[in-house]
Amino acid sequence: MKFKCSSQIEAIKPYEAGKPLKEFAREYKMDKVIKLASNENALGFSPRVHDAVIRNLSQMNRYPEPVPHELCQKLAQKFNVSKKNIVIGNGSDDIIALLAHGYLNPGEEALMPLPSFLMYEISVRTAKGKPVMVPLVDFTTNLDGLIEKLTPQTRMVFITNPFNPTGASITTDDFNRFAQKVPDDVLIVVDEAYIEFVRDAAVYNSLARPLKDKRIVTLRTFSKAYGLAGFRVGYGIMDEQIAQILNRIRQPFNVNGLAQVAAVAALEDDIFLNQSITATHDGLDYLFSELNKMEIECLPTQANFFMLNVKADATKVFEDMLQYGVIVRSMKSYGYNTYLRINTGTMDENSAFIDALKQVLQKQAR
Repeated sequence: MKFKCSSQIEAIKPYEAGKPLKEFAREYKMDKVIKLASNENALGFSPRVHDAVIRNLSQMNRYPEPVPHELCQKLAQKFNVSKKNIVIGNGSDDIIALLAHGYLNPGEEALMPLPSFLMYEISVRTAKGKPVMVPLVDFTTNLDGLIEKLTPQTRMVFITNPFNPTGASITTDDFNRFAQKVPDDVLIVVDEAYIEFVRDAAVYNSLARPLKDKRIVTLRTFSKAYGLAGFRVGYGIMDEQIAQILNRIRQPFNVNGLAQVAAVAALEDDIFLNQSITATHDGLDYLFSELNKMEIECLPTQANFFMLNVKADATKVFEDMLQYGVIVRSMKSYGYNTYLRINTGTMDENSAFIDALKQVLQKQAR
């Protein structure tokens, strides 16, 4: 007997995460693999995180706090908001799902760029909502196109800033013009997973003046700049009424005890955070300089990653790079057939990437 799932679920394209380092090392029988494919922090995480986790390890036979009091308190102080404005999630994608389930009735619409983070679409479909895709224009979010797609059935709009996978960003002026055209009853979900890496002061930052607009839900994560990808901690800052709904429907222990401890410790170490940001900017400057010498076009970025046009089959280049122990991301599945996406690594890793890419492209040119 075959059990049939809902048509919404059947239409979902599974999320494809990058392979873990250990899996690549086993598959290619390599002792050392350089991974520049998942926008992770190459410096790791703060030593304070390590110490805090070790101190609290013996307490893991106990359930964690259902609402992480200390973490919420520190975030509230950092952004000058109330703890009642904060929702903590098992990664920010947890909060994306909560928003979809909390604010979409069957058939109601959520607008989003195409391509974009696949969890937007997956969350909307699992909530029985209707995802409405608006293609990018020149690798950037088509704000005018999103406005044109607004209907009486629209309940939320997803904005990613800086944008993954292209690295493009939205200025404060452009965002404000966009927000003025969005109806008062539509949530504007601003995903700022990479905001800490922004160098351009003109880029919109939703927490520069938090809660000024009750429609804006800010999503952030500890996975990138803070280096806690494996701990899975994200947070949302939003109007208290919205936060109450999300906290009502989330799992009571959705963020494990060690993750809570790690996030608190990470927030206490601005020195490490600033070191990570500086290393990222130095890495970007080096990579752009070397790739420019190779006459390879790179898209401008405000994140810790960027896209580059190798003018060859991106998947073939990705596969050949693996022979040198370097993992990058092919953008072919996004429709960018000749583009790779890479994040910055350590300077040694960045140099190894350049060396490997030169050899791969030389071999393919023969």
